[in-house]
Amino acid sequence: MGLTAAACVLLPTAPASAAPADLVIDYECSGTGPSSIAKYAPVRLRTRLTFATDLVVGGALDLKWSLAYKDASRFTSPGYYVGGSVMNIMGNVQIAGAWQNILQPTGATTIAQGLQLDKELPLPAGISDPGLLNKPGVIKIEPKDIVVDFAPPNGEANVNDGNDIDNPRGHVITYGPGWTPFDDRPRSENHIHNDYHETSSQYAWAELKFVGTGVQYVGPRDHEGGPVEIELDGGVRGSVDPSKNAVGDPVNEVHNGGHTLWELNGLPYGEHKIKITNASTRKAWLDAFRVITNKDAVPTDFHRATCKIVSNPVSIEVTVKDRPGPSPTGTPTTGQPSPSVTPTQSPSPSTSTSQPNQNNNNGNNNHHDDRTVADRLVSVHGNTTSTPTATTKPSAGPTATNYVAAQVKKTPFGGVPSGEAPVASQQPYALLAGGSVLLLGSAAGGVLMRRRRAAHAGNRR
Repeated sequence: MGLTAAACVLLPTAPASAAPADLVIDYECSGTGPSSIAKYAPVRLRTRLTFATDLVVGGALDLKWSLAYKDASRFTSPGYYVGGSVMNIMGNVQIAGAWQNILQPTGATTIAQGLQLDKELPLPAGISDPGLLNKPGVIKIEPKDIVVDFAPPNGEANVNDGNDIDNPRGHVITYGPGWTPFDDRPRSENHIHNDYHETSSQYAWAELKFVGTGVQYVGPRDHEGGPVEIELDGGVRGSVDPSKNAVGDPVNEVHNGGHTLWELNGLPYGEHKIKITNASTRKAWLDAFRVITNKDAVPTDFHRATCKIVSNPVSIEVTVKDRPGPSPTGTPTTGQPSPSVTPTQSPSPSTSTSQPNQNNNNGNNNHHDDRTVADRLVSVHGNTTSTPTATTKPSAGPTATNYVAAQVKKTPFGGVPSGEAPVASQQPYALLAGGSVLLLGSAAGGVLMRRRRAAHAGNRR
């Protein structure tokens, strides 16, 4: 039983894994681009930053950042686009201490459906960025600003003059007096959403503000039409007559819809305004404006929003440990070491010795350093770690003995503080076995003696 109990006590226990860091951070985002996705009011986000804290050199500091809207505020589309827009988000995390760096977790989500002006934009589910840990030390991790960008796709998006299902009221074409809507037209007429607006009033106008690099005026060709004047950004750009074809010949068509009557491309990406005006008392029609976007002309930060922390600033310090090294190969020293004697002919005025728990890399130290970086770290300046070296006073005489502090963390009970750990191979198994034999022999001898005495007394007890 004694040996079994001892074995149970000596069994090693695995260290528990460190719990991951879990930081909840609130942000408020404001527009910083010329046509920001946060143009109406600040957008508030609630984020959660998590990462492992049991870090080892050669591993990665893998930041995982989840994002969600905190309340009813939302990022909104800055214009009309076909499917394929992208929301890009980049976080910033300051790393200080044993090494200096900025990690920038990134994430993106592609919006498959087309967008109308001021339509809600989705957030990426999360952002991440694994950073390689190349040396030990204590580092401080502190979240900073988040940057949100919107990237429109190439393509053409129809802005129709339909009902609220087609385009929300207040964010569509603006009509002046004199226009009449016609809905639910036959599909054979080829109108977008099967509807259009018509006027016979001279100077009746309609306009649209849009963000893009080009625009088209879409309507039917009809023999009853008259000239329509086109303005862009406050200046007249031309006119068109829907009663004539592309080469100027009159047509005999009636409500032949879906034609591009006028267009302009190559505009600088940004907000523009197109306006059409009926230049006569003949009929004029408007089916839709078609907004064109060339994404190569879009500046990266044109729709940007920048998010700043509004909750209490948070940070956390973690220790990056050395990767465990190979087992020591030297032969352990047994017994008490002989003291080092300074030669009598040349006494050394001073002797430099290592601090306790510090490895010597000169091949004379066979003890493995099992301390963490936190045990060893003395001071950190930028990327440099330094450990001071102690210097002893001059020896008392030419034959004085210098002792080195113990290299083990705890001197065994009853041992001499020699700096040597007990030799693992010299276990007291032989002594325990000998004691057990002696004990069994004594018990057997006692039983034999009692039997002989009983026989001598005539088996009387």
